[in-house]
Formats: sequence, C-alpha cells, structure tokens
Amino acid sequence: MSDRVSFQEYMQQISEKVTASLEDSLPHHWQVPSSLKESMTYSLMAGGKRLRPLLVIAACEALGGNGEAALDAACAVEMVHTYSLIHDDLPAMDNDDYRRGKLTNHKVYGEATAILAGDALLTHAFYTIARISAKHGIDAAPILAIVQDLAEMAGPRGMVGGQAADMEGEQGVTDLEHLQYIHQHKTGDLIIFSLLAGGRIAGGSERELEALRTFGSRLGLAFQIQDDILDLVGDEAKLGKKTQSDIKQEKVTYPYFIGLEASQQQVESLTREAKAAVLNAGFQDPERLLEIADYLMHRDH
Repeated sequence: MSDRVSFQEYMQQISEKVTASLEDSLPHHWQVPSSLKESMTYSLMAGGKRLRPLLVIAACEALGGNGEAALDAACAVEMVHTYSLIHDDLPAMDNDDYRRGKLTNHKVYGEATAILAGDALLTHAFYTIARISAKHGIDAAPILAIVQDLAEMAGPRGMVGGQAADMEGEQGVTDLEHLQYIHQHKTGDLIIFSLLAGGRIAGGSERELEALRTFGSRLGLAFQIQDDILDLVGDEAKLGKKTQSDIKQEKVTYPYFIGLEASQQQVESLTREAKAAVLNAGFQDPERLLEIADYLMHRDH
C-alpha cells in the first residue's frame, strides 16, 4: 500500500495512542488518593519502547483485526509490565536507583507507595481487559481467555515465577537450561501474552494463535539475550541505566555461559525461527510482526 507509514512512524503512532490511553485509564469519577495516582502515572509515563502494546496491536492487525479494539489490552499489558518494573527496582529485589534515565519510583515516592502503585497497576490491568467486551462489542469468550492468559503468564507460572527463579539464581545458576527458564518466564511470557491477546481480539484460529505463541517464545528469549549482550557492550546514555551491572552483581547471563559472539548468533537464530513461524502461518498482513523481529534483533537500547 502506497500510504503505508514507515515502521518507525508506525511504532511512534502506537506509542502515542497507548500513552494517551494510559493517561486517561482511571475513570474520572473514581476517588483515588493523589499520591497513589501520581506514583502510578510517574512510572507509566517514564518512557520506554511500549514494545508489548506494539505487539498486541501488530498481532491483531496481522490477522486482519481492528487495532483500535486491541488498544485496551495493549494498555493492560503495559500496566502489568510497569508494575513489574516498579517492584523489580525495590531495595528488596534489584535495588536500582534509576530506570530509563529517571529516578526509580520508590526513590521519588517511597517504598510503601511504590509497592501500592505496582499493586494498583496489576489489578487495574484486569479491569481494563474486562471492559473490552462491552466497549467494543467483542464476544465474551475471547476476553475471558485473555484474562486467563494474563493471570497465567503474569503469575506464579509466568513472570512472577521467572523473577523468583532469577532471585534464587543469584545464589548460582549452574546450567543454561535454568537461565533459559528464567528468561522465558521473567520476560518471554508477557511477550507471548501480548501476541495472543491481539490474536484473540482479531478472532484468530487455534493455528494462528499457536503461530503467535511460537513467534513470541522465540522473540522473548532473543529479547532477553540481547539485554544480556547490551549489559556488556551497550551505551549507558542510550540504555538509561548502568552497564555491566550483571558482572558487578555476579549474575550469570548468556554471554557468561556461551560467550558474546555465540550469544549474538543465538539472537539471530531465534529471530529467524520467530519470523519463520509467522511466514508459515499465512497471516493476512504479517509485515509489521516481521519488522518488529528485525528491530529487536538490531536494537541498541
């Protein structure tokens, strides 16, 4: 299509839509303590790639669905991702002072308010998904499936389990399989969720959803390995955080196990597998998903 915008413009457009929707995500008639609302908003508006919302909408559109109908699910996954970052940064977890070049939430609002802001974002994500059916006239069954997916992939079997395994791993990850488990669940599961949510809103078939799941699992692992690589060789100014923190914290990463060059090759291999899953599924318009895979493989922040 001649009027198709560039990938960079596409990303920017979705980021702006998601940001505007997040700013307006709490119903105006709700009475919410100002400190809590400010803390939630501070982290939601702290920048970032809006990768997960991008995946929700791109997956929906790849299957011929309406991206606007997927916007609430896109906002919901960004809320869950943001909650996880707020909690990860806490002194009891990773103890970080900066996130995306800005002071972390607890450094600005205190630990108690930061914990509550994370709790509020997690629960509000489910509210945001639950209203999709009535708001956009979508059958309740796929929305229920999205709720179940999120509870599974953000919970003890998914992201939270991955974080717990990561903390246990600080006492010594002894093999690559354990590290892969951490990466797949701590990071990969929300990426898979994002793709499935978009696919379900578009009315995707089981075959199409399975292709999105495969795409997400490969992409999620590649994404986290690239994070490991960037922690070694990335630009602190672009990353918005200190590099070589993994080494300082004695955290075991992919480059530690297999070396930097082999890690880079693994990112390329996983990206090829992800793209093949999409190309073989016969999606109506897979181009944006393929562009996302290439973008993530070459990202420097």
